[in-house]
Amino acid sequence: MLQDPIKTQLKGYLASLAHPIVLEASLDDTPKSREMHELLHEVAALSDKVQVSEAGQATRRPSFVIRRDGTKTQVTFAAIPMGHEFTSFVLAMLQVGGHPPKIPDDVAARIRALPGQYSFETYVALSCQNCPDVVQALNAMCVLNPNIHNVTIDGALFPDEVAARNIMSVPQVYLNGKLFETGRLEIEQILALLDADAPRQAAEKLKDIAPFDVLIIGEGPAGASAAVYAARKGLRTGLVGDRFGGQVMDTAGIENFISIPETDGPKLSAALEAHVRQYDVDIISGQRAKELFLAPQPGGLHGVVLENGAVLHSRTVILATGAHWRHLGVPGEEEYRNKGVAYCPHCDGPFYKGKRVAVAGGGNSGVEAAIDLAGIVAHVTLLQRGSHLKADKVLQDKLHTLSNVTVLTEALTTRIEGNGRNVTGLTYRGGDGADHHIDLEGVFVQIGLLPNTGWLKGTLNLNDFGEIIVNDHCATSIPGVFAAGDATTTPYKQIVIAVGEGATAALSAFDYLIRVPAPAPVPEKLVTA
Repeated sequence: MLQDPIKTQLKGYLASLAHPIVLEASLDDTPKSREMHELLHEVAALSDKVQVSEAGQATRRPSFVIRRDGTKTQVTFAAIPMGHEFTSFVLAMLQVGGHPPKIPDDVAARIRALPGQYSFETYVALSCQNCPDVVQALNAMCVLNPNIHNVTIDGALFPDEVAARNIMSVPQVYLNGKLFETGRLEIEQILALLDADAPRQAAEKLKDIAPFDVLIIGEGPAGASAAVYAARKGLRTGLVGDRFGGQVMDTAGIENFISIPETDGPKLSAALEAHVRQYDVDIISGQRAKELFLAPQPGGLHGVVLENGAVLHSRTVILATGAHWRHLGVPGEEEYRNKGVAYCPHCDGPFYKGKRVAVAGGGNSGVEAAIDLAGIVAHVTLLQRGSHLKADKVLQDKLHTLSNVTVLTEALTTRIEGNGRNVTGLTYRGGDGADHHIDLEGVFVQIGLLPNTGWLKGTLNLNDFGEIIVNDHCATSIPGVFAAGDATTTPYKQIVIAVGEGATAALSAFDYLIRVPAPAPVPEKLVTA
């Protein structure tokens, strides 16, 4: 089941187990149980500190528990954790076996101190690239606090359960039997949802942080590039963001990042983070900016207020806030979100196996989504509001080879319909001006991006699309404030361009700093914000 190179690598990891672990399986006579049996025994054969027991009594079968004898430490998988979840499986074994999770000490202490009992159920798809972040965060919490339990459930293995809970989007997390959250979550975000005092503690941790020379808002490609370039210039550099990689984390195949013929979003995001961490950069993850205060004069300190109330100061600011998926804005879209309306074909596509779906959008993202979904669903209807598709020719050529895809141009989606529980159809206005109806079970929205700049309105110049207006030095309308990447007026939203713009913004910030006076005192307004 496991290829020899994987076995060799895994054997090396398991050598670092500090304590023996048991893989306790609950199996039946189904093919999937036999597959799980094979995987667990292959893993156990790689280390004398790993044993397999098939005495499990769990009601979900197949499933298995990773536990350490003599403790309450355990992690559960109702899944055969291959694909994107194989890393989650390996980390869970190491952590249950005594290898400490890579979590800041203060965060770990807050997890250990959580009162009460927490029983999580995390529904995933093995093709979902966002699911492992949630799984690994919750599993780490289980290891730190024996009152926290998590079972990772592959929806494909338990279709009746998925249908009963009407799960059509992953990752989806239940807590103590009730829906907790849907979508990607970092460990500090989960902690904030469980501990009402978490935002205050996070703000308290940042209150005495010294001013930066360069403060970068956004941890995507542009922000990471800016951080590397600023740090290499010897500038005191801060990097604030919600998650490393940003929108790239939601990208599956990447084949146009020069010098890397093929990769995917999570891998590239991890590489960006690893590169940044080689330098002296103060990384403040899991945070969002909500307000920008401007310095009273050139050379003074700008201020950025975070959603948790903390205020950070810096002589220059680089805005690399990226963008988010654009919504259709039609009746039914919000009502049926995660109930047939989806935005990630790689994460949610498996829940539409054998069903009819539509993809709204004829650019690269839309055509890629249609190609991917065609291998899973019964039929795909791709709707492009313009007269022709905008995707790259290589993608269009592939699309037109697929027999279960219908392309409709001059088709404007006007309504998503449903029965109160799930999507049942879609209405679009055709080039003839008439409304047309399609019966289907899912709609994947892929119509481009909107910049994450709402919090900047009234502070600096934006265009009619909400993009930050920049010049060829990535300078904004405010001295000392620069911007890069998808949030700006750069005409092409590409990863490689964002990386280049991040470098330009950092070099421009450095050039600005060597030409302005020494820092001014912190403005009174910032002190009291």
